[in-house]
Amino acid sequence: MQAESTPGGTPQRGRPTDTRRCSGIRAIAAILAILPPLAGATAQESPAKKAGSSQLPDRVQAVLETASFAKGHWGLLVVDRKTGETVYERNADQFFAPASVTKLFSTAAALVELGADHRFQTPVVRRGEVDAQGSLHGDLILIAQGDLAMGGRTGPDGRLLFKDVDHTYSGGAWTSELVATDPLAGMEHLAREVQAAGIKRITGEVIVDDRLFDRAPSSGSGPERVSPIVVNDNLVDVVIQAGKAPGEPATVSFSPLTQYVSMDAQVETIAADGEVDVKVEEAGSRRFTVRGRVPAGRAAIVATCEVDDPASFARTLLIEALRRHGVRIDASPLAQNSGASLPAASTLKALPKVAEYTSPPFREFLRVILKVSHNLHASTLPMLLAARKGERSLKAGLKREGELLKGLGVDPKAISFGGGAGGTQSDMVTPRAAVTLLRAMAARPDFNAYDAALPVLGRDGTLAKAVADDSPARGHAHAKTGTFYVNNDLDGTTLMTSKALAGYLETATGRQLAFAFFINNVPLDVPKPKRPVSTATGEAGKLLGKLCEVFYADSEAPAPAPAAEAAAGGK
Repeated sequence: MQAESTPGGTPQRGRPTDTRRCSGIRAIAAILAILPPLAGATAQESPAKKAGSSQLPDRVQAVLETASFAKGHWGLLVVDRKTGETVYERNADQFFAPASVTKLFSTAAALVELGADHRFQTPVVRRGEVDAQGSLHGDLILIAQGDLAMGGRTGPDGRLLFKDVDHTYSGGAWTSELVATDPLAGMEHLAREVQAAGIKRITGEVIVDDRLFDRAPSSGSGPERVSPIVVNDNLVDVVIQAGKAPGEPATVSFSPLTQYVSMDAQVETIAADGEVDVKVEEAGSRRFTVRGRVPAGRAAIVATCEVDDPASFARTLLIEALRRHGVRIDASPLAQNSGASLPAASTLKALPKVAEYTSPPFREFLRVILKVSHNLHASTLPMLLAARKGERSLKAGLKREGELLKGLGVDPKAISFGGGAGGTQSDMVTPRAAVTLLRAMAARPDFNAYDAALPVLGRDGTLAKAVADDSPARGHAHAKTGTFYVNNDLDGTTLMTSKALAGYLETATGRQLAFAFFINNVPLDVPKPKRPVSTATGEAGKLLGKLCEVFYADSEAPAPAPAAEAAAGGK
């Protein structure tokens, strides 16, 4: 299954269904692990290193030969970001599974297409007349426009908030946190505006129009239903706080509070030296059970349950918000959303608008996607590209993404993607393709939005713990992580099919580099339960952090320009 790195490279597992969904990938990964290397796979790093210390190849090789990862297949390319001069390369033109480094490509394409300042505008229209008493004799319709948060992450300053370990990765090392915002902020905003428009009662239906694009599966772990309407990542958060002493029941709360789901929770507090053991499972239509044990004294843990239908979930939440603002709704809040009676989109948008929610700019969504490696949001990006062209399918969105990446100079034959997040069998890139993309984005006027969205080595997001706090390289690399591992059911071990890191690095001398590091197909030494998968993949993440430290310290400034060029003011 796919599992993205959290700080220090700790993978976070998704819901149990994620494992079933990736069973095909598990088989493919097992085959890849025993295949002989591709042609040229034994090629060594380029001997023609044009800049930096003569000891650089040896120092890199020492990292690559780390015993636990010696069986892996390495691919690296490091170049001067401005000149393109190669600093180091190894298997730079071979395909590697990129895992969540895929997000560098999907976010770049979306940034080019939408623009950093694009805002999602979600309108609510009425179909019917409002009488003198404020009764709408007809339907209230929310037209979903692909907003990835609907206000649920927006902080007081208008920026989207995130935690280094997002709630969509709950259930792995139990280190997920919730942002300090109202997950229903967008729905509350719409309800206030509907009430302010003079509507006091709705006699017809409340409908969410989710026809912007086809429903599609997420291509990563976590929430798996991609939809034009997203509230709280289509999740209900389950927050579990241990009791004061073993034997006491734990306190279990839910967010957002809604009639849409029902929960039966029985969680016990155990001794402080015990392990968290919590399961959230479906027990029927919109019904969940929460069972398990949590150690006394432990900080609250976050689990999640994914809703069955994002549009119906949003419909219920909107009705509940309207009722809180004094609007009477005749329709049942728990009915299934149905757009069967809706007219064409063009006709719908011409109806009277009674409310609208406008999101923060797209650059803010980039930060969430790349900082925490948000799979659901990244998986939505190709669908948004399709919708911009009047199409609705994932195939159309990926085709458009390919066109945009080609326009950035990326060789179409050096990349392959099956989604936007990095968890499909189709996902393959060469290190050179990744570096080409990085250099192209660095030359664009919107580069700041792209660069600022990347995790910072040793400081935040999925790179927060990749190097020690006193590392000289800390803060000098902005890069995207990637982690993918599968279970080998033959012997109960784990295979790390991909660990990756690609981005930008400023060296000790101020030289600007673009780099891509990949290691594929590493059998992990994880005798459970003493050494969880998160420990082994975290070590791999720190190994890539070590490579950043090597290049930070060991790459010298480029040679001065020839005298004639310098005299002419060459750049």
